[in-house]
Amino acid sequence: MNAVILAVLVMVGLSLARVSVVLALVVGALVGGLAGGLSIEDTLAAFNDGVGGGAKVALAYATLGAFAVAISRSGLPDLLARRLITLLGQESSASRQATVKYLLIGSVLLVAISSQNLIPVHIAFIPILIPPLLKVMNQLRMDRRAVACTLTFGLTAPYMLLPVGFGAIFLNDILLANINEAGAALGLEIDRAMVPMAMGVPVAGMFLGLLVAVFLSYRKPRAYDEVELGNTPAHGHGHDHSEIEEPHTLGLIMSVVAIVAALGIQLYTGSMILGGLVGFSLLSMGGIFRWREADDLFTSGMRMMALIGFIMISASGFAAVMTATGEIETLVSASVEVIGDNRGLAALLMLLVGLFITLGIGSSFSTIPIIAAIFVPLAVQFGFSDLATVALVGTAAALGDAGSPASDSTLGPTSGLNVDRQHDHIWDSVVPTFVHYNIPLIGFGWLAAMTL
Repeated sequence: MNAVILAVLVMVGLSLARVSVVLALVVGALVGGLAGGLSIEDTLAAFNDGVGGGAKVALAYATLGAFAVAISRSGLPDLLARRLITLLGQESSASRQATVKYLLIGSVLLVAISSQNLIPVHIAFIPILIPPLLKVMNQLRMDRRAVACTLTFGLTAPYMLLPVGFGAIFLNDILLANINEAGAALGLEIDRAMVPMAMGVPVAGMFLGLLVAVFLSYRKPRAYDEVELGNTPAHGHGHDHSEIEEPHTLGLIMSVVAIVAALGIQLYTGSMILGGLVGFSLLSMGGIFRWREADDLFTSGMRMMALIGFIMISASGFAAVMTATGEIETLVSASVEVIGDNRGLAALLMLLVGLFITLGIGSSFSTIPIIAAIFVPLAVQFGFSDLATVALVGTAAALGDAGSPASDSTLGPTSGLNVDRQHDHIWDSVVPTFVHYNIPLIGFGWLAAMTL
């Protein structure tokens, strides 16, 4: 069996068996490296060289976790929750609950979409916005898997379709540039206007998956325990919730100022780390918590995000080992031998190969250079149109973001929804997004390749 396929199967299998995703990534990398002909020393060296690529994102998550814990001390989460709960009214009728539920989902979707294009902060908003809303979700008995699917759609679909913000980077700087580079010697040249047109069909498949998730799959009520944020294990020693029952005006003002400053600093500098530190410092200076509590609060926030950070670090090492084996190219070559001259089978196998490559790496931005270099010559060889070629490469790369255990588009939602330890990363984030997005992406990506 190809080393990449074997490594991904081991990683996914262990993750589904509720083995730690970090351990699953490490074991998968070791198995893939050894199966790909690397020695144990070379496998570990490649893994160690790769882990540094995830350190920056891991530190950013940890800093944002500390900021989120500090925000929870201000009383803003309680105020926001109480205001939303009042929308239910005293009678809390089924129709009123449904109205608030879908209003909440719609608001989360708009914020997630804006985080990619209008205010390109990516996942930075999730640890700040989502934890305060958990109380409302519990009151509504809302299935958090629907919220996870909503967040993942908002984090991925906009940059696949709209060439602004992160979309400009993905569509123009990465997808378009790599396709044209790989196709230069073959006479293939794509212009900017063609890329959003080609990606429209796969994104339509994702939108269909979102509708199914929200209105069918996770429509029924789901009960969660009422757990105060300040008293969860992730928040260390916690604090007496009664202290923030009536939040002070100054605390609320400083919370808003800190949030705006954190997002503004990130937009200006491009650093989530610096934005989180500035926000945390402003809350400290505003008297939201005592200075001597700063170290404990910061540590609690980092501990809350520790698992997410280690997954990102391990995923970078996994990707480095897969690249070092050289088995990605072998996988594609073997697929070509099976395809023959069947264009429909060629499109399907290219998407499935892309799925296996990107599931382990977990980033469409990182995998496009690998996929484009291999898939563009294949697409030209099989006679796919320019638009079809873009759709194949773009969809194959997006599969990693939409449903990988190591993608920040699934880790981000988990980081917000699991602060009270009632949302499993694999079964409540990864599996729902894989089913509702990866399957439609493969189907609609194949449709785009055959019809465009």
